[in-house]
Amino acid sequence: MSIRHGLLALLDRGPRYGSQLRTEFESRTGATWPLNVGQVYTTLGRLERDGMVVQDGEDEAGHVLYAISDTGRAELRSWYERPVDRSSPARDELSIKLAMAVGTSTVDIREVIQSQRRHTVKAMQDYTRLKAQALETEPTDRADIAWLLVLEQLIFQTEAEARWLDHCEARLIRLSTASPPPEQAPPPASAPTPAPVAARAQGRLGRRRG
Repeated sequence: MSIRHGLLALLDRGPRYGSQLRTEFESRTGATWPLNVGQVYTTLGRLERDGMVVQDGEDEAGHVLYAISDTGRAELRSWYERPVDRSSPARDELSIKLAMAVGTSTVDIREVIQSQRRHTVKAMQDYTRLKAQALETEPTDRADIAWLLVLEQLIFQTEAEARWLDHCEARLIRLSTASPPPEQAPPPASAPTPAPVAARAQGRLGRRRG
């Protein structure tokens, strides 16, 4: 998630101060990715250092206002035009957990999958309920539509995760079915004499009897 670009997008609508930016950012995203004021001001400091924002006086309450610069607008325009890079995906905790569990004999990986599936399905139901509430009245405000877009992305994401978990479980079942049987232990010391030795012994007995 690019907080810096999100703040630039909000500043493109006009000068704002830190707490105002935090409130508007959370309103647009439905508080899905909450920010704290310190994080906002730290990001603003870096944007100012890079020449993308400038301080623009104070409001009546004494809050320092920040405004986007031409450099910031150029960066924002580039961000909108540039596709999100998927060649270096962010680390996903669930993928890492299952990858580690596969190689650990003391973990019941199917139970890990079942536990995650219950959580994922519940999250999907919660998101679906929030969407239904959002659609009770036709959203016309841009902030409401922005929240609806984020909410629908979360629904699609959890649906995909639930399908992926089903796929993981099915693959593990196929793996356990196709696994070769365990190697047999070596024969005990009292095992019967190997065939070549037994044949030689019988030959000797035959010669003695003759």
